[in-house]
This record gives sequence, structure tokens and C-alpha cells, in this order.
Amino acid sequence: MSAPHNHSHGDGHGHGHDDHGHGAEGAHGSLKDYAIGFVLSVILTAIPFWLVMAKVFDKSSTTAAVILAFAAVQVVVHMVYFLHMNGKNEGGWSLLALLFTLVLLLIVLAGSIWVMYHMNLNMMPSMGSDVHSMHDMK
Repeated sequence: MSAPHNHSHGDGHGHGHDDHGHGAEGAHGSLKDYAIGFVLSVILTAIPFWLVMAKVFDKSSTTAAVILAFAAVQVVVHMVYFLHMNGKNEGGWSLLALLFTLVLLLIVLAGSIWVMYHMNLNMMPSMGSDVHSMHDMK
């Protein structure tokens, strides 16, 4: 009779590798990548803060549009430097899932804004004429 064969390879986890499910494609970022991401995040937060505090733009809608642009860039920075999302990870599926989510989000947000705008335009009575007619009745 032979002794039972032990399939444990001595790493304490019962598997013969120590990459914890991360192949070469899912490697963690380096300290340099995290530092670059952090510096970019701070810059992309400080500039909109300065734009608001210094009242650089006269119109608040312009300020809001610029802040939203900085926010979009910051989302990309976080995904690339902290979440390590690119076209190579998981055979490109994580990037494809992200793009699908962004398209779906864009459709939902744009549709919601469109519906609310047209409901406001078509359903709300004009308050100006009602107020004047009620005032004249006194």
C-alpha cells in the first residue's frame, strides 16, 4: 500500500501559487502609479475649488459645466490609477462592462432630464397670469 498523496504544496493555502487569483493581467499598481493618481486627484479637486472660490466665471452654468468636466476626468484618473481598469485586464471585459454602464447611465440621465424638461414646459400652468388675475379680483 502506498501513502496518500498530499496535494498541498506548502504555501498554507492549498494551492501552488501565491498570486491570490491575480495573473500578470491583474497585477496591482506600483507606488509610482498610486502617487501619480493621488497627485492628479488633488489637482483635479483643487482647480474646481479655486474656480468656485475665486468666482472665475460670471455665469454659474459655465462654472458647473467646467466642474463637471473636471469630475469626468477625475473619474477616469481613479479608474486607471486606482482601479487598474484598462483594455488588458480580464481580457478587456472590465473595460467593456464599464463602457456599457456609462452608455446606460448616459441614456438614463439624458432621458430623465429630457422628460422633466418637457413635463415642466408642457404641464405647468403659467403662474404669472394666474397671479395677476387673482390680484385684480380683490
